Amino acid sequence: MPEQYDFALPMELPSMLPVLALRQGALLPGAVVQFNVGRRRSLSALDASEQKLILVASPREPTSSPDPADLLQVATLARVVRRQEPSKKGPHRVMLQGLSRVELTGWPSTRPHLVAAFRPMEQHWPQTVEAEALAAEFRHTLGETITIVGNEALVAAQLNDLPTVDLLVDAVAQYLQEPEDWRREILVTVEPLIRAEKILKRLIRAKEVVAAQRSIRERMDSDTRDMKRDFVLRQQLKAIQQELGEGGNDDELERLRDRLDDLELPEEARRVVDRELRRLERLNQASPERSVAIDWLEWIADLPWGVHSALDVDLAALEQALEDTHHGLEDVKRQVLEYLSVRKLAGSGRADVLLLVGPPGVGKTSIGQAIADATGRKLVRVALGGMRDEAELRGHRRTYIGSRPGRLVEGIRRAGTADPVVLFDEVDKVGNSAFGNPAAALLEILDPEQNHAFVDRYLEVPFDLSKALFIATANGLETIPGPLRDRMEILGIEGYTREEKKVIARRHLLQKIARNSGLEPEEVEITDAAMEAAISGWTREAGVRSLQRVLGKLYRAAAVRKAKGELDAPLKVDVDDLPEHVGRRRFFDHDHEAPTGPGIANGLAWTPAGGEVLYVEASTLPGNGKLVLTGQLGDVMKESARAALTYVLAHGESLDIPLGVMEDHDVHIHVPAGAVPKDGPSAGVTMFTALASLLSGRATRGDTAMTGEATLRGRVLPVGGIKAKVLAAHRQGIRRVILPARNEPDLDDLPEQAREEMEFILVDTMREVLDGALTSADGEAGIEEQAA
Repeated sequence: MPEQYDFALPMELPSMLPVLALRQGALLPGAVVQFNVGRRRSLSALDASEQKLILVASPREPTSSPDPADLLQVATLARVVRRQEPSKKGPHRVMLQGLSRVELTGWPSTRPHLVAAFRPMEQHWPQTVEAEALAAEFRHTLGETITIVGNEALVAAQLNDLPTVDLLVDAVAQYLQEPEDWRREILVTVEPLIRAEKILKRLIRAKEVVAAQRSIRERMDSDTRDMKRDFVLRQQLKAIQQELGEGGNDDELERLRDRLDDLELPEEARRVVDRELRRLERLNQASPERSVAIDWLEWIADLPWGVHSALDVDLAALEQALEDTHHGLEDVKRQVLEYLSVRKLAGSGRADVLLLVGPPGVGKTSIGQAIADATGRKLVRVALGGMRDEAELRGHRRTYIGSRPGRLVEGIRRAGTADPVVLFDEVDKVGNSAFGNPAAALLEILDPEQNHAFVDRYLEVPFDLSKALFIATANGLETIPGPLRDRMEILGIEGYTREEKKVIARRHLLQKIARNSGLEPEEVEITDAAMEAAISGWTREAGVRSLQRVLGKLYRAAAVRKAKGELDAPLKVDVDDLPEHVGRRRFFDHDHEAPTGPGIANGLAWTPAGGEVLYVEASTLPGNGKLVLTGQLGDVMKESARAALTYVLAHGESLDIPLGVMEDHDVHIHVPAGAVPKDGPSAGVTMFTALASLLSGRATRGDTAMTGEATLRGRVLPVGGIKAKVLAAHRQGIRRVILPARNEPDLDDLPEQAREEMEFILVDTMREVLDGALTSADGEAGIEEQAA
């Protein structure tokens, strides 16, 4: 006969009771469960239980030694039914009967055992039509699934003894084969109807699982018979091959098969792998195709199918990581955070690809590394500079000797994860040849709608790249095909001011250089004046790469002295010490305050290496009115010069230019640095100013530079690259810049230091350009004196 249990609560309950803290799991009301007890604190609680009553508390997470902070606030009031002393060194066994839910309201004591104050919180089964219907459905479903709950006779007897529906519901939840965290969820669910619905769903699901198991068992019995037959035939085939001398390397093949069986391959890849394994078993040991097949299978086994390493992106940590590794670049940091926020919220990873565009040395590649570190991903760098063969990205077909997958698949294999940060470096330098265009392969790789099924020609099975984070870098956009550019979110990094370079050098470069030189940063003391001189006199760049080399020479000089035992104190470097360690000064700031004379104007140009100050010189010589252009100018620049000359001559009277000045003279326009090709419309305003200055005899202001496209009607049109151009002027000490009025919004992109230290003259017409660029009419000699 099954034992009878009394679930009635005592008439009076104490205000506090000892607590038995479980390591995991839960005891629900209505259930009778046996526990093994071994900890001293738990044994002490059992010894101190009053009227055999004890509180059973469940941990929030499984733990070996739970404390009050680790326990749920909802516990179970239980009765000690039976306690069995251990045999030898085994644990105590205690059988507990769950009575009702209680809420733990305080912890008066924690030694020698836990004691908690509590109050009852159990809600009884409501007397409503809906509740009666739910109870009936619950009992009906339980009758159909009683074998699932446990020992049918014992459990049925225990359940039938329960006086109320709510105890029955809890007891069923205790006996179901479900995870312990689900039982803890049932424990803290106080509303009985909600609790019953949750358990009823699990009962129905358990019934469906049993039916499915029965169907699977029948199918497996049939499959097992087929597998036994295949095994016998395979063993016979192996014996025949050994007799013919065609066996061997079976252990290697079995190890490879085991590795492939452990992979979570997509269905299509699994079919291809199984077919290749069957073909490999039939191949003769001496067949050349055997090694090809084994190499291919090893590549499949080495790839990280379904392996992901990305952490949940902590945007605050990422923002701090970018701030720690990169000074300035606020717009870029903001856009990176926006981009990764989209990736975090989208889940499926359908955000655009980042394209970082800027001069060399501004930190494009290091931003990619910082993103990888902050997101917990591996970094895979694929150098595209000079790549001319599409197969280097897509891989070679297996029909060729020595064929291999492309660089992207090789990098993913090295990373060991399917969601790395993939950095395509120098994407603007991809070539084109008879072997295909690698940029065309990038169209599929970087398209979020296609890269979830990227097919490498060597693998010939789709590999999911949609979880990878793609970042590309480039020095310019001109050589990137339009369709490829359209797939990427473009972030411009134009360069740094001198003050920003000083901060970067102090915060980042010196520590890195010192570490590479085997020194401590404080072993070389560089004064602020020396740092400014190194920036302005030995480097002239948008980034900091040349500055890093200059500072590296200082630390290497200190390293030589330290290696010789001559460095007793830090090496002090001031302005006068720089030539001794890094050589003679290479660059000098021009005196932009002095008038440069008629016919000379300061222009601004954009290059892939950053902005540049471009000087335009104009002069006259005897002739018949021709225009001579030198300096390796492109077609657009030549047309700008002709348009500027036409406008100047057509408006000569209003510009104070003598009538007929070109009848017996030619005009020669030259742009220095003749070995460097130059083109673009933005020099139109500069050429116009140089011509107007030459022919009117008014000198240009040396502290002023300009950029903008000029039209025949005298309008000034907007141009690009404003930030890079203005920063180039700032680096050279120019403090006045003439810009097209429609480029005014671009001033918001400038660093605050540049905006504060420079004056910007916004113009719409050529007349406004001359008002801002030329000196008074009594400047140096004009064309008449030159001709004389």
